[in-house]
Amino acid sequence: MRFSPAQRRYNRRVILLSLTYVGLLFPAVYLLNRDLVSGPLAYLTGVLPALPVTGFFVAIGMYLVEETDEYQRMLLVRQSLVATGVAMTGATIWGFLEGFELLPHLVGYAWPILWFGGLGIGSCVNKLIERREA
Repeated sequence: MRFSPAQRRYNRRVILLSLTYVGLLFPAVYLLNRDLVSGPLAYLTGVLPALPVTGFFVAIGMYLVEETDEYQRMLLVRQSLVATGVAMTGATIWGFLEGFELLPHLVGYAWPILWFGGLGIGSCVNKLIERREA
């Protein structure tokens, strides 16, 4: 299967963002776990790894805008809707159980991780629907 120009740009963006994420995460963990930075610099250090993650969402939006194949756009929209449903359902259920002190606090960055996992579930949903329609 050949990638469209929009898919190639998306893939390049995601690879660059992934490398940036790793390049920022490891130093942030090292510096903050050892109390080597404090005050405003600690907050900046803590925020830096979140920026490429935010970039992933921007990259998906840019891909949706740039992709000219309506079917490919629809597949990613469906995949994103499934991911959103998975993440929001998980956050809602966990939030209630946490609020009733039945589960421990879960860090906020867990929800985008669940959302990305939901993209995988959405991809499986797309494949099942395609198989059923064939």
